[in-house]
Amino acid sequence: MRLIGADGTQLGVVAYSRAKELAAEAGEDLVLVSDTSNPPVVRIMNFGKLCYEQKKNQKAQRKNTIAQKLKEVKFHINIDQHDYETKINRAVDFLQKKFRLKVTLALRGREMAHQDMAFELMEKVTADLAEHAEADGKPKLLGRNISVNFAPK
Repeated sequence: MRLIGADGTQLGVVAYSRAKELAAEAGEDLVLVSDTSNPPVVRIMNFGKLCYEQKKNQKAQRKNTIAQKLKEVKFHINIDQHDYETKINRAVDFLQKKFRLKVTLALRGREMAHQDMAFELMEKVTADLAEHAEADGKPKLLGRNISVNFAPK
């Protein structure tokens, strides 16, 4: 097996018994790093310290993934200018708080005949949010709703 010393130096390919002796002399543990490689790689290190650092890293990763909640802002095709600005400001607020955002435009009744106007409104929304977020794709029509997701910059 390939042995790595406590300070990170390569000690070469040694027998298991010799590696165990070297670990005992250093007062450390023999930890398997990679069992799939040929020969297997082991390292002389403190196993308790390794476990502690892995738990600490997992906790830090969990702390960063909490902010990946999805918020949604809904529009309709015949929205007034002030209502539009209010919803855009709300969307910008979500994005500044590092939330992912889903913008949905719902088509009701005969509005389905004016899908071109709906897509124009979605392009306007995408343009207004461009400085705060990146769109995950183009707006897509799913049933009676047109939606697009945004990730904060």
